[in-house]
Amino acid sequence: MTTSSTRFILKLSCPDQAGIVHAVTGFLLEQGGNILTSAQHGDADHQRFFMRIEFECAAAQSEQALRERFAPLAQRLQMDWELVAREAKTRVLLLVSKLGHCLNDLLFRVQTGHLAVEIPAIVSNHRDFYQLAASHNIPFHHFPLLNSTPEQKAAQERKIREVIEENQIDLVVLARYMQILSPEMCKYLSGRAINIHHSFLPSFKGARPYHQAHERGVKLIGATAHYVTSDLDEGPIIEQEVARIDHSMPPEQLVAMGRDVECVTLARAIQWHAEHRVLLNGNRTVVFR
Repeated sequence: MTTSSTRFILKLSCPDQAGIVHAVTGFLLEQGGNILTSAQHGDADHQRFFMRIEFECAAAQSEQALRERFAPLAQRLQMDWELVAREAKTRVLLLVSKLGHCLNDLLFRVQTGHLAVEIPAIVSNHRDFYQLAASHNIPFHHFPLLNSTPEQKAAQERKIREVIEENQIDLVVLARYMQILSPEMCKYLSGRAINIHHSFLPSFKGARPYHQAHERGVKLIGATAHYVTSDLDEGPIIEQEVARIDHSMPPEQLVAMGRDVECVTLARAIQWHAEHRVLLNGNRTVVFR
């Protein structure tokens, strides 16, 4: 979609070499751009450079025209890049199962203006939260999985893809969606799906991580927000948070504390992604906070 704006965000990564900052800022100067914020990082291990710039123009500019003018420079420097209007809101699809704490938290943050995204739809394999969705005037799609046969799972994921495409979804969030996505679905959503894992990864992967933590006598529990990949619970990490615990706390108390941590961690990851602050760096991320 072509829009006109005065404020834009440019994020990029490319092989590290001399003159990248000069070339990019010189381009912005030629377009009448004034830099508002700038952050950069050079990864010496992988010889890769990362940059995020927010800039404004004195007069409204076409987003598409700016992209077309920047493309030759990006090609010359072998960039992976994105240029977007600052005010454009990320369109988020929420996937949820039977635990609704993250879903409820995200809906409240959006409703109160503390998370600047749009939520055009909610998808679930259960009916539990259709009334919550209705209270926020958000369409609720119930796509059940009565059994886990490959055929039924493929059919259900096709329905999810239809919702994504019909609603022009930018980001899919697994807000405690307790289904493993197929490798095909993971590839389709590469770089635009975030999962919240109720554990401080890479420790205690899989089911019942708080009970695993209790059995091991750990002193910290946490949550991890990461991009979804076909490697279960091993995608690039965006954000993590922890809470201190002690020997007197039963697993149920750890679960309750952990849910609060999950909500905060997931909201931060979504916000940073929506503000184009996250750049992929192989199996890691660069996050310009």
